[in-house]
This record gives sequence, C-alpha cells and structure tokens, in this order.
Amino acid sequence: MSLLATEGVSVSFGSLRALHRVDLALEEREILAVIGPNGAGKSTLFNVIAGMLRPTEGRVRYGGRVITGLGPAEICRLGIAKTFQVPQLFPRLTVAENVAVGALYGRGVGLREARRLAAEWLDFVGLGPRRDAPAETLTMSERRRLDLARAVATGARVVLLDENMAGLNQREVEGALLLLRKLRERGTTLMLIEHIMRAVVGVADRVIVLNYGEKLAEGRPDDVMRDPAVIKAYLGEAHA
Repeated sequence: MSLLATEGVSVSFGSLRALHRVDLALEEREILAVIGPNGAGKSTLFNVIAGMLRPTEGRVRYGGRVITGLGPAEICRLGIAKTFQVPQLFPRLTVAENVAVGALYGRGVGLREARRLAAEWLDFVGLGPRRDAPAETLTMSERRRLDLARAVATGARVVLLDENMAGLNQREVEGALLLLRKLRERGTTLMLIEHIMRAVVGVADRVIVLNYGEKLAEGRPDDVMRDPAVIKAYLGEAHA
C-alpha cells in the first residue's frame, strides 16, 4: 500500500477546471517531482493534499486512511507538512522561534523539547549560527532553508515542497538538493513542485507531469523529459 495517494481528484472553481481526475501514488522514502507549465494545477494538487482546499471530486489517502475533508492542522499532526512558493515565516520571531512553532504545532511537544528540536533542525539545514536572528533579516536562500526546517520539525513523514528552489543560484540549488537527499536518508518522504529541470533530474526517483489539470505523463525523470507530449506542453508543437 502506498504511503500517500490521490484517487480521481478533481477541483473546479466555478467553470474553471483546475484538476481533473488526478491519480498518484507516493511510496515511503520516495522523492516524487510534480512538474508542468504554469497554471497546470500543481499547487492546487498540493493544497488538496495538505487540507487547504477540498476537492470537488475524489479523495486523498494517507497510510491507508481517507483524509479528504480534514483541515490543515489535523493533516499536519497526522504527518504531512507543506512549504510555500513564498516562505510564510513569522518575520519578527527569531529563526529558532519559527522552527519551535513548527514543533509545538505539529508534534504537540513542550517548549523545552520544541527548542531542542529547533536547534537540531537548524543545524541540519545550516542555519545554526543564525538561530537568534529575526527571520525578516534572512536572505531568500536562508528563508527557504528555514521554511524546510520548520516543516520537518513538525515530525512530518511526508513533506510537500512547493518550488523550494525558486530564486536560488546554482550553488544554492546544489545545497538544497543535498539537503533533500539527506532528508530522505533520515526516512522522510518528499514531493516537490519544481521548474528547475536539472534539480528534478538530480534528485527525483519519479516524475509526474500535469498539464491543464490532467496527468500528462509519469515515469523516470530521463524518460519523461524525452516524451514528445511533455516537450510539446513546455515548448510548443515545433519543438515536439
């Protein structure tokens, strides 16, 4: 049984169809990339899984349990955490306090344990020396690492990463990929939305392509990147 699965998930906003009968399965300790052109429905899919949006049709299963209809707080405590395209930090709290909030909220631990977990995960992402700095003083690369640290501090078994490498330079992207590999080694299962194709090929075990809200292709990164339908969706008919 897959750790996480969507079954026939559809989302409509009035006459706008954002997702149409999307099926996917995520295995434990897998890294699954979800790619597609802008507006393909990728973030909508993540929002459905995280409980931020209820599907029009279909359901989501986690650990064999149907979690459709549960709110973000309940889903987080079950073990699914999400980062955002633009990191949603508490700007006036310190870096350590931001991560401690994740531990308090997701695990329900006491303050002392939350602080210990914050220190552990900040060291993991390389932000230990910045623990006492206000979050609003961080660079974009540091903010993305802080967002990741806060997500894993919740105790999540599954982390949904929504363009976690957007705006990073090549050296920062390589650092982000190293962190994801290390997270997987620690037992975390990852789904990521990403537009940086070298990052997708470099870290993903499997890729799903969405286009106009539907699943267009699925498979190993190298195979998917050579698929004429995928090339057409990204670059147009002439390139396909």
